[in-house]
Amino acid sequence: MYKYILFDFDGTVFDTVEGITKSARYALNKFGIDAELDFLRQFAGPPLVDKFMEVYDFTKEQAEQATIYFKERYQPIGLHECCIFPGIKEMLQNLRDAGFVLGIATSKPQHLAEKLLQGENMTELFDVICGSGGLGNNDTKESVLRRAMETLGADPEASVLVGDTKYDVLGARACGIDCIGVRYGYAAEGELEEAGAKYIVDDIPALEKLITEG
Repeated sequence: MYKYILFDFDGTVFDTVEGITKSARYALNKFGIDAELDFLRQFAGPPLVDKFMEVYDFTKEQAEQATIYFKERYQPIGLHECCIFPGIKEMLQNLRDAGFVLGIATSKPQHLAEKLLQGENMTELFDVICGSGGLGNNDTKESVLRRAMETLGADPEASVLVGDTKYDVLGARACGIDCIGVRYGYAAEGELEEAGAKYIVDDIPALEKLITEG
């Protein structure tokens, strides 16, 4: 049974897709590019600079400028276009009451993740909250996950990351821990399976059952 349960943020704890996709489209419009919001769901979660380079073949300089444009809309408006997934808060409280050690490991800027958690009175549910530093959204999942585990003194064999995309699965693997993929997030069909998630669950009740019953 796992003891240390680390959670991704976007698409796992918070449903942030509206603010992220609208802000990504805003940034792309600055380059004369338009895209459907549904196509831009893939920008929810991974480091933005990497994603702009991957999807639109931007140079690093272009991707960094696109990220600046993204923040122009996201920080004052898009950040608040979100909500917690129904049932997640209750599940986290149940896990904490059962003695599990909980943490956040996200590529999202840490101060923004903390702000959203504070707004929902959820900060105290976590023993550690690790995200990207400063205003950037460029830290890899591996780097924030390693920092979270080091802060907790977590044993890899007793640790698991809960996330919704291939970036979570690959980051967990790089840190030598398992990953539970959740289908209610933003992964494309088959993405979690292809990446090699240890377990995949459809919803929050199934996630809680897997963690508590092993």
